[in-house]
Amino acid sequence: MNKNEVNHQRAGATDRRIETPYSRAIPQPTSGPIVTALGVAFLGASMVTDYWVLAFGVIVVIVGMVVWFKDIFPDECLEEIPAELLAKSAPDYAIAGEGPKVERPLFPAEVHPYRSGVVGGIIGGVAMAIVACLWGIVKHGSVWLPINLLTGAVLPEVGTADLATLESIHPGWFAIAIVIHLAMSVAVGSLYTTALPMMPRRPIFAGGVLVPLIVTGLVWATLGVVNPALEKYISWPWFIASQFAFGIACGWWVSRGDMVSTMTGKTLAQRLRIERGADK
Repeated sequence: MNKNEVNHQRAGATDRRIETPYSRAIPQPTSGPIVTALGVAFLGASMVTDYWVLAFGVIVVIVGMVVWFKDIFPDECLEEIPAELLAKSAPDYAIAGEGPKVERPLFPAEVHPYRSGVVGGIIGGVAMAIVACLWGIVKHGSVWLPINLLTGAVLPEVGTADLATLESIHPGWFAIAIVIHLAMSVAVGSLYTTALPMMPRRPIFAGGVLVPLIVTGLVWATLGVVNPALEKYISWPWFIASQFAFGIACGWWVSRGDMVSTMTGKTLAQRLRIERGADK
């Protein structure tokens, strides 16, 4: 079989894949997500191990993301659901004598735009920082203590520093703290764009109370490993208050904005509005 025949067969397979209705297809198996998750696990383990674990995790994440990306872009690798399985698994929502069959609704059909999550995350991060700095001033007379403690997640020397060192200003630590806080705030704010529509009746409760309580539980369980310095000085009432401040501010901003369709049932290229030229 020559190269032209192979290319023709591949093109034919691609055409059949594209012509398959998106609602009647499922993604083909791919190792990309699990390889990427394994790399992220190594990145987390590197915080309590050594730099070679960090380097290995970065390599694994890159490999996993490349494999994953190739399987979804520019066209997702799909395979058609067998007709017999589709017939068995598809429930019939039609009611006798009451008109045509109604398609099952997919939820959430609309989500908040990501830009509102980014802005909401920044607003929530500012609210959280205000509460954290108030804790430092009220309890220790220093606005720099909570800022320096935040860098303990990435700088081992913070864990061995004395209280006088933690209460003083360090420009390098301050820059690292800003990067960490901004990245975490934007990441959580982006998650709010899809999480809040799943609780449409109580978005402020979900974002301002439920999520902060979950985050507090996760931090309580992992703080001794991730940031021992913060565990030594943390005040849990103030920490919970800072989480509530973030959740309420971010949840309020995200929930007040307009929503956009999730474009359920469309391919990745259609959702990204990517145009492809004619094959030559």
